[in-house]
Amino acid sequence: MSHITSMIETHPNITTDLDVQKLADCIAACFECAQTCTACADACLAEDAVTDLRNCLRLNLDCADLCTATGHLLSRRTGSNLATVQAALEACRVACAECAVECEKHADHHEHCRVCAEACRRCEQACADLLSAIG
Repeated sequence: MSHITSMIETHPNITTDLDVQKLADCIAACFECAQTCTACADACLAEDAVTDLRNCLRLNLDCADLCTATGHLLSRRTGSNLATVQAALEACRVACAECAVECEKHADHHEHCRVCAEACRRCEQACADLLSAIG
């Protein structure tokens, strides 16, 4: 059992109406994607043809910010703001999809972009799965 799952299950606000595993998976995917996108942006900056990666850098940083914010929102169990959570999940899903498409364009030449695209696709799916579960 992960610490994420343990924190959800031990929180005083019981989540009987929510799939705890989907929530935990989404939180983990968000934070992993944020780290991967941040590292990919840094790797893009280190490439010789950094100008060609300008859009990739932007999308990596946007995605990292949205994933971090979404992971934080999902980690908070006190109170209720379902509309905000759903909007954050949708924004994160879209940002991950856009970042993955861009990174996939560079994946043949830059291994870090391939790795990043995979993390983005995983997070995109985790957000979609959680949205379906709470929808």
